[in-house]
Amino acid sequence: MTASATTANEKLEASWRAALTREEIDGLLELDDPHSWLSIGFNWAVVFASFAWVAVWPNVVSILVALVLIGGRQLGCAVLMHEASHRTLLRDRRLNDWVGNWLCAYPIWSDLHPYRPYHLKHHARTGSAEDPDIALVRPFPITGASFRRKAWRDLSGQTGLKFARGAWSRTFARYRDDPVARRAAQGVVITNLALLGLLGAFGRPELYLLWVVAWLTTHTFVTRVRSIAEHALTPDPEDPVGNTRTTLARWWERLFFAPNRVNYHLEHHLLMTVPHYHLPRMHRLLRERGVLERACLERGYWRILKRAASKPEGGGPRDEEEGGDLFHVNGL
Repeated sequence: MTASATTANEKLEASWRAALTREEIDGLLELDDPHSWLSIGFNWAVVFASFAWVAVWPNVVSILVALVLIGGRQLGCAVLMHEASHRTLLRDRRLNDWVGNWLCAYPIWSDLHPYRPYHLKHHARTGSAEDPDIALVRPFPITGASFRRKAWRDLSGQTGLKFARGAWSRTFARYRDDPVARRAAQGVVITNLALLGLLGAFGRPELYLLWVVAWLTTHTFVTRVRSIAEHALTPDPEDPVGNTRTTLARWWERLFFAPNRVNYHLEHHLLMTVPHYHLPRMHRLLRERGVLERACLERGYWRILKRAASKPEGGGPRDEEEGGDLFHVNGL
């Protein structure tokens, strides 16, 4: 980034910060541990309610709905791990990291500690060539046929298997030589065995397959949707209110695609240590002060996906496979 671009960025940042008082910013940064525990509890309550629904009414419809709900809550686990990476999940830093891993990251085959520096680099270099998530931005718009192929790869488990191979190489394949990988591998095994054991204690261990299949299918699809919504087709990589999008989500979109207020992504990038439960209030304050008049906002995920798949058919490469499938499964 050039010196002139940095200066422009600083001026733009000062303009939105000036809209908030010091007291308002302090209030937004205030951590509320019970609220975070409520978010964690609700996340897992939806997962276990989905298991129970299939156990009581085992049919194709209940299984499909459960897979969508569980996949969305696996994304919710990633969102709360992301919260812990900013040390905004719980006040106590050691507990923040322990909970971020054992209740959020390990069950979905991830690890808070290597994720943290990766993600902070994304914040520092958003939209630039050095952004580790730049692959989320480059391929779009794509054709409708390309988007359908990507969605099929997600929902058929092909993308999930790709991520499983990557996760295996980061953990179990390096188990003997890398203590970080060994810790993560042990966490993944222990948390998933605990989930299997709990379901087995209720006499339904087979329901654990819903967790595995959701991770391979619906989880990757909702992660793709969320990734596109956050940074693809944003208007200005140099503008802090133009390089990240907030999606004004309906209740059912929050349930399936945007758990734990992840749809307020612009506000998160403006002030990344605001905990997720304060982001709606930050959004309201900035909107009332006119800061969001030129911001990148969209109402609903469908409109974003429609734009993302708006490239005319023909006249170019068959597919944008490479960039579009390189998104980090837990990048937020």
